[in-house]
Amino acid sequence: MKKDYSLSAQEFKSIYSKVPRLTVELVLTSDSGILLTKRAIEPCKGQWHLPGSTVVFAESLLDAVRRTAKRELGIEIIQTKNIGYIEYPSHYLHGLDTPIGIVFECSFDGDIRPNNESLTYGWFKKIPRPIHADQDQFLLSKGLLTI
Repeated sequence: MKKDYSLSAQEFKSIYSKVPRLTVELVLTSDSGILLTKRAIEPCKGQWHLPGSTVVFAESLLDAVRRTAKRELGIEIIQTKNIGYIEYPSHYLHGLDTPIGIVFECSFDGDIRPNNESLTYGWFKKIPRPIHADQDQFLLSKGLLTI
């Protein structure tokens, strides 16, 4: 039986103001480019970003990828490949937290149906603006997007 390890806003802030927060970031590709969603919630509201989520206690990275894809995009993950990590100094510099995102390139099944955490989504070959400050550098360095 799976336990609920969700945190209240107060617990989240208390814990992640002291230790790094592990996240997974999803890179989905098509002939049209890579999928980005525009955040409808804080932090980084209104910015384009990779779909992603915090890894919860006792959750494997692969399970976190599957959960994130289902919850945020309404899709099933078929296959994943780890392609690196993203550090987020912009979060720390803006008084937030210190996430470290493990990035997975994913193949998927289903139609993209973003949840209410996204204003919209799109497929991109070039960096859209505004985009999350730390993710743009990763995407450029991997050749996944251009300027």
